[in-house]
Amino acid sequence: MTPAPVARRSKALSSQFGLTERIFASSDDRQTIAAVERGLELVEEGLLKELAFSDGVADTTSRYLLDAGGKRVRPLLTLLTAQLGEGITDAVLTAAEAVEITHLASLYHDDVMDEAERRRGVPTAQAVWGNSVAILTGDLLFARASKLIASLGERAIRLQADTFERLVLGQLHETVGPQLDEDPVEHYLAVLRDKTGSLIAAAAEFGAIFGNAPHGVDEAVVEFGLSIGVAFQLIDDVIDLSPNVSETGKRAGTDLRAGVPTLPLLYLRKQALDDPAAARLLDRIDGNLGDDDSPELSLAIEELREHEVTAITIAEAHRYAERAVEALAPLPDGSVKSALIRFADVMVERSS
Repeated sequence: MTPAPVARRSKALSSQFGLTERIFASSDDRQTIAAVERGLELVEEGLLKELAFSDGVADTTSRYLLDAGGKRVRPLLTLLTAQLGEGITDAVLTAAEAVEITHLASLYHDDVMDEAERRRGVPTAQAVWGNSVAILTGDLLFARASKLIASLGERAIRLQADTFERLVLGQLHETVGPQLDEDPVEHYLAVLRDKTGSLIAAAAEFGAIFGNAPHGVDEAVVEFGLSIGVAFQLIDDVIDLSPNVSETGKRAGTDLRAGVPTLPLLYLRKQALDDPAAARLLDRIDGNLGDDDSPELSLAIEELREHEVTAITIAEAHRYAERAVEALAPLPDGSVKSALIRFADVMVERSS
């Protein structure tokens, strides 16, 4: 199977997805906006260069998800936190590229483990080339990210290694599931801090480190990244239930259908212990999983989308976003701090 060609990004990613327009609200932010916009353009150019391989197969597979799109949230955060110091240096750009390549690599592996069929509106890599090619492509990207990080010195290498360890542990704990003495919701939130929050936190920390930000800034932005990463994924759990395929690139309930735990379903399981109506809805979902063509499953997913457990999930995402903002208290007031606060707002507004 040969994938359909995907149009290359030819303009700043922030313009395309409206991120900087939403996180920079004041005309006083023009200088920072211009720096971040230009930085994103340079990161995109660097990604195209770094994911070019002389081997024809590797060149095609490694750029597949890059060309499919993505909001470049992690590089944006790296470029933004660098503004707390001396701004966007060559090292900041290298770190931003490495973080995004690490993220891309994890997507190839995640889609194999989840048996996902679509990603970013296109068939997943394993749907096109099979599991082995998708896994090996992810490995190639992890190797390329490691080469970039190695050029930044020992501190960067340690941070990347620690982050990679947390990514893997998060995936491992998600795969194994909670132990008998663990609360499933608390287990899931811990998984998200590792699997999603750790890389977003690393993105923020890289910007502070290589932008030469003042001492103490890195600790604040790390906690910001960990919390906003959880909020980001919780909103993704809600978006997974959306029937708007053109917006999500996936059918409603893709993660749920694949057996991937999401917070609305975990809350429903907890509520079903005491609520007969919740128990009936849970039975309809569980009884039809594995049959993607089941009209009953589609109706149950629609009902789950409107159920109070989804509203509770959104509220939990907002609590994590508030926690992220609270972590920014040590930062000096100014356009960067304000932009980070709005960044948190944007991440949780995606469900509306």
